[in-house]
Amino acid sequence: MLIFSLLALLTYIVLFVSRSLDDNRLTSWQWAFTDINAARVFFILIPGLIAACIFSRVKLIERYLAESSLRPAVCLFVSSYIIAALFWREPEVIIDASRYFTQAKHLEIYGIGYFFREWGRDIMAWTDMPLVPFLYGLIFKFFGESRLYIQIFTTFLFSMTVVLTYMIGKTLWDEDTGLYGGMLLLGIPYLFVQVPLMLVDVPTMFFLTLAIFTFIMALKRGGSWIPFSSLAIFLAFYSKYSAWPMLSVLVVIFLVYLLSQSSQLSALSCQPQKIRNYFYRGSVTFLITAVLIGIVFLYKHEVFLEQIRLLMSYQKPGLKRWGESFISTFFFQIHPFITAAALYSAYAALRKKDLRYLIILWLVLLIVLFQIKRIRYIIMVFPMLSLMASYGLVQIEKKEAARFISLCIVISSVVVGLFGYLPFMQKINAVNLKDAGRFLDSIEESNIEVFTLSPADPVSNPSVSVPVLDYFTRKNIIYDYENISYQPFEKVEKSSLRFTWGYKNPEYYTGNKYSKENTAVVVISDDTNDALPEKIERQLSGYHLSMAFNRFEGIFRYRTSVRIYQPGRD
Repeated sequence: MLIFSLLALLTYIVLFVSRSLDDNRLTSWQWAFTDINAARVFFILIPGLIAACIFSRVKLIERYLAESSLRPAVCLFVSSYIIAALFWREPEVIIDASRYFTQAKHLEIYGIGYFFREWGRDIMAWTDMPLVPFLYGLIFKFFGESRLYIQIFTTFLFSMTVVLTYMIGKTLWDEDTGLYGGMLLLGIPYLFVQVPLMLVDVPTMFFLTLAIFTFIMALKRGGSWIPFSSLAIFLAFYSKYSAWPMLSVLVVIFLVYLLSQSSQLSALSCQPQKIRNYFYRGSVTFLITAVLIGIVFLYKHEVFLEQIRLLMSYQKPGLKRWGESFISTFFFQIHPFITAAALYSAYAALRKKDLRYLIILWLVLLIVLFQIKRIRYIIMVFPMLSLMASYGLVQIEKKEAARFISLCIVISSVVVGLFGYLPFMQKINAVNLKDAGRFLDSIEESNIEVFTLSPADPVSNPSVSVPVLDYFTRKNIIYDYENISYQPFEKVEKSSLRFTWGYKNPEYYTGNKYSKENTAVVVISDDTNDALPEKIERQLSGYHLSMAFNRFEGIFRYRTSVRIYQPGRD
């Protein structure tokens, strides 16, 4: 324990000193720890590791968890939910949220039927799949248009992924493998800053993990698990395009169960029947899934085919330009102990000739073989990576030591996330929209007319900031979008923000007749010192500047500064 405590502290020091190697595009250590007191984080780690040592030795906790098969799952769910909820304070740091909010709001206002008819037509879909925006839209429609409800939902999916990871490990091997697997998913600090965001990555991780677990249960038990598994695979399929190659793990699971029984034919005479059961259950599950997927695909085949064309011509080659290094992903954004334990687990599984290990190895192997280096595209693989590390940890004979190491990983990652990543997220320029939305909710005016200014050399279409502002306020947004900032295709063709130039102003922003006296004006621009066009100056006659939000972290080129004007004079 002393050795691993020192290693945990040394790991933090090494990562901090070598932070220039971290090329992550969002939470790079060289950015996150620029204005952070690294010594303070180090000294917070020390009592955390002492606590890990104490908890790993308390037998009462082990006995409590062993008394009921549900208790480990409940503890994992509650603890992961509380930790993730601590990050709800961060702003929407990835502009892609603009698309998902817009799609969801269409469902909220115009209904479910309209969403299905117009998704990919009047509702711009870019390369998004419909499932997650559909779920967000249902939340808006039945609970209200609030970021809090979305965060409750995404955090629920994250915590359920932790539980599903535990259940997969327990089903494939034993309780300890599952428990450590679920815990180690909390050893990935990058995940914490993704959970509160209105994106599709964390939900996709949940649906893929659900598909894996339910398919294993469908093979083992059959019955109602078969249609449930088919539905789970269907949902994973329509959550994100990058989930498609990852679903190949289901074929691996199918083959592993068939081969594992074939190798035991000589030992048990009943095995031929088990092989037939596995084959039948797997085949029926795949057949039902194919029918479900086919129905939706045929209904929207024109949209899907156009999206696939765009993915192959734009996004696939773009991955090489936007990629991050494996060093960044597996040593900075994932705790290095997880990576080390996962590497050791491959050796342990090979020595044991454990065929089931291929199930958790497959997705990580795909990432390495196909050099998928953008971390947002591999978030869905993290549960399997956690199980690989867990498989390595359970090889340690003393359970107390394995528990301590897993707690070290979790505590270290939570400390880095809370005291490194979160403060950095709260300084990113995107916080201006969050703060502006909060201020707008505090003023009397119920209507908010928005103007966007385009800089001389824009990196994106500033109009996409309007839905994000809308997400943070309960007021009625009015926006008359004019495509004055159009850029030549050659200029935006390879941009990672190319989707912003396809922005189409939703009808719900056009507004009806409204009283100027009951309307505040918002100007979104690169900088609050940017000059206002004459047209807007005339519009602001009789208004005064009541608040400006102009925080800029000096890193990202995409900027959103906000000026708020109210009727009357000071």
